[in-house]
Amino acid sequence: MTIEANASVDLAAYLDRVGYSGSTEPTVSTLRSLVAAHNKSIPFENVDPLMGVPVADLGSAALFDKLVHRRRGGYCYEQNGLMGYVLGALGFDVKHLAGRVVWMNTSNNLPAQTHEVLSVTVPGEDEPWLVDVGFGGQTLTSPIRLDAGPVQQTRHEPYRLTRHEDGYRLEAEIRGEWQPLYIFTTRPQPQIDREVGSWYVSTHPASTFVVGLSVALIADDARWNLRGRNLAIHSGGRTEKRQLGDAAEVLDVLTERFGIDLDDLGDRTEVEKRVSAVLDS
Repeated sequence: MTIEANASVDLAAYLDRVGYSGSTEPTVSTLRSLVAAHNKSIPFENVDPLMGVPVADLGSAALFDKLVHRRRGGYCYEQNGLMGYVLGALGFDVKHLAGRVVWMNTSNNLPAQTHEVLSVTVPGEDEPWLVDVGFGGQTLTSPIRLDAGPVQQTRHEPYRLTRHEDGYRLEAEIRGEWQPLYIFTTRPQPQIDREVGSWYVSTHPASTFVVGLSVALIADDARWNLRGRNLAIHSGGRTEKRQLGDAAEVLDVLTERFGIDLDDLGDRTEVEKRVSAVLDS
């Protein structure tokens, strides 16, 4: 993979953003540690699409500016895009793959190919790893081998891959049951196709990222998920649910618990007004 050879791939700033001070040698240990650090530091969030701001530029300068320097979060195209630039610059071989989300999909219709994951190969190894730091509330918390069949433990739940057509289906064991999350192809996707997908999910009037608020962050011992005013904390096989009172309280949680810099969005009153409209979406 060719990484843009310019100052926009600011590794020092990224490592500071995720609080990582360990080895940066391209090893399996480094890969695991970086995924964990990223999970705990950069929230999954869709505030830009919710506010009518399309996510169209997936270049390194745009992603480092938003997620690193401006201390915002993002969704799969931004999260895995950023991680792809970082890993590539560190010497890993990175391929961007496309997926279709089937988790909690009760329709028989084929979902759009609007999810991005990474296939990452460590130098000196033949078998790639699946890396995905951008699947919201059920994000992989460790890289897993891109290998169908065996159950693979992450820092949180067990996962497994099964074969699906020309690719794989990712499943997670949730409350004792295997749940399908997404299917994905092993064909590398060029950036122009990823930008088309990102434009679609950040602007289509029926997109969940346009009509509702979704935020997630992963701690060592818990998953924090927010949908509208509904906050869920999953830890140790148990779930605690809280319903926040109003948009002002939601915004406080976004800044205080999820670490999102809402000053970056400008007029807080307009953000509060938009969030108020989707509290129960």
